[in-house]
Amino acid sequence: MDYAIFWLCRLINVISIQDVDTRCATVTLVLVTDTVKNYRRAEALQMSSGNDQVFIPMSQANTSGHPRMTTPNDLKTFTDGAVLSFHNICYRVKVKSGFLLGRKTTEKEILMNVNGIMRPGLNAILGPTGGGKSSLLDILAARKDPQGLSGDVLINGAPRPANFKCNSGYVVQDDVVMGTLTVRENLQFSAALRLPSTMSNHEKNERINVVIQELGLAKVADSKVGTQFTRGVSGGERKRTSIGMELITNPSILFLDEPTTGLDSSTANAVLSLLKRMSKGGRTIIFSIHQPRFSIFKLFDSLTLLASGRLMFHGPAQEALEYFASAGHHCEPYNNPADFFLDVINGDSSAVVLNRDDEDGEAKETEESSKRDKPLIEKLAEFYINSTFFRETKVELDRLSDVQKQKKSVAIKEITYATSFCHQVKWISRRSFKNLLGNPQASIAQIIVTVILGLAIGAIFYDLKKDPTGIQNRAGVLFFLTTNQCFSTMSSVELFVVEKKLFMHEYISGYYRVSSYFFGKLLSDLLSMRMLPSIIFTCITYFLLGLKPVVESFFIMMFTLMMVAYAASAMALAIAAGHSVVSIATFLMTISFVFMMIFSGLLVNLRTIVPWLSWLQYLSIPRYGYAALQHNEFSGQNFCPGLSVTGNDTCRFAICTGEEFLINQGIDTSPWGLWKNHVALACMIVIFLTIAYLKLLFLKKFS
Repeated sequence: MDYAIFWLCRLINVISIQDVDTRCATVTLVLVTDTVKNYRRAEALQMSSGNDQVFIPMSQANTSGHPRMTTPNDLKTFTDGAVLSFHNICYRVKVKSGFLLGRKTTEKEILMNVNGIMRPGLNAILGPTGGGKSSLLDILAARKDPQGLSGDVLINGAPRPANFKCNSGYVVQDDVVMGTLTVRENLQFSAALRLPSTMSNHEKNERINVVIQELGLAKVADSKVGTQFTRGVSGGERKRTSIGMELITNPSILFLDEPTTGLDSSTANAVLSLLKRMSKGGRTIIFSIHQPRFSIFKLFDSLTLLASGRLMFHGPAQEALEYFASAGHHCEPYNNPADFFLDVINGDSSAVVLNRDDEDGEAKETEESSKRDKPLIEKLAEFYINSTFFRETKVELDRLSDVQKQKKSVAIKEITYATSFCHQVKWISRRSFKNLLGNPQASIAQIIVTVILGLAIGAIFYDLKKDPTGIQNRAGVLFFLTTNQCFSTMSSVELFVVEKKLFMHEYISGYYRVSSYFFGKLLSDLLSMRMLPSIIFTCITYFLLGLKPVVESFFIMMFTLMMVAYAASAMALAIAAGHSVVSIATFLMTISFVFMMIFSGLLVNLRTIVPWLSWLQYLSIPRYGYAALQHNEFSGQNFCPGLSVTGNDTCRFAICTGEEFLINQGIDTSPWGLWKNHVALACMIVIFLTIAYLKLLFLKKFS
């Protein structure tokens, strides 16, 4: 008898495997398989001791006609990891339409009364484009704008802690790792800022090595991730690096937004297989996915189907086919279940396969009544609400809600940090310096251009003469130096625009404060990209042009060019901060500098401007830089050869001394006339940097 049962089980298993490959299990086979499973379970219980219990999850039929979901208490037998539950989630957004006076604002419902439980394992959120799966994922991860959001999200029956975003992991759809750094350097950055300062560097490096081994990145650990200019690791390895950045903190819950996007089928399967292995360690992995292949779908433990913001199904993934069959939607042989679900949700008539006996009699009736029936999505949503899956989930949700019924949810915008302000600034500036060195198109190229331009200017204005022609040439070259410093800072526009997604992700994840990021980026940009070109430019041009041979004047010119570059960079940051498109910020910068050039003092004498426009000169960065350079160069200079400046000699030229030229330009010849320009530039730097910081601070960081 035992041998007969053994061979019967082997036969049933073979048939089951073949049936899984066809992706469409028949009800008869399920019942036979369940019978064998029940026999094995009873036999195992008999063989075990009285205190031991063996649990085997299985699907059972019930009187309601719907497949029975494995109970929550049963699932807890597998692992004691984090359980995330969401209760009556509703999300509305305001949509603006029309133009100017005809602009209207309407509310659009993204999610409607969505409930569910995510347990340790692979929890997939599936649905068509615009169905609300990414919105639900962001809400569960506390990364959605709370305005228009209602409902509760609990972790193990308690409200999410204030540092939930820091303790959980979130992998965005578009990988936001730094491409100029190696895989190990990216992980080191995450470890340095997210692991507590009480951990030693040795312990942090050990944690990094564990993550590298776990993700299979040992061979490429010291390879650069890669940018659009330099080749790096493969797409799958890049995705695993993004996952590793979040695994550094060893989170109990990991969120991923469409982790297979942009990957080929083989790489996508490898990434999901990796996540499956990680979930077996008790980690709760929640991710949205659009259209997975069958080899990926069969890895899912839990499946949540969304369409038009409503829940179509929420339960064990392997029981979804049976559930849809009970709703009258049967999967075709050799059809991918994920494709089948999307076809059903989208109302594709080919996804509904009638029984052969009823096909001829019902096909015509179905076609005629389709117009007067309720929309399919509403029917599926109502069917789910009346199913055993929903009732059992609701019972567990009510139990979890009762525990914390009197407590309010924690504000999701509160963020805690594992490291100090100075530590964060150090690592942000260090990464920025490495990024500059690894991106020669932005760093070395600018230095080379500065050298070439300095030599060209030196050749054109070589050895300026001390005669009336030298006055014009000096005024012209000093104006060019000033305006060149302004326009050369256009690269500052990219400082916060290019890394906007990276900044928002890392800030929300608790890597650093806004102030730490701001000052860290300033240190790396101002010291390397603004100060160094000013020094090089001054050293080349000052001696080739034959300017005033005084050491003090040389350093004043260098300092003035630095201040102009800093002020222009600060203005660029103030304009660009918060923008997502570089071209828009660049256009605004160009327009601003053109107007500033008009009021610089060369193109028009500032004393002749009409009063109602003359105030604009005080907003011009080139005006202060140009005035300071002129004061520094022309003071004490004599441009009439053979004429005694202190005597009573007369000259046929209108301007013979530098002081006369400065007075004619309306420039104060006193020492304060020089330094007040630097004070004005310093004030502009502070004002523009304050504006840039405030724009970053109040930037909408939640989607």
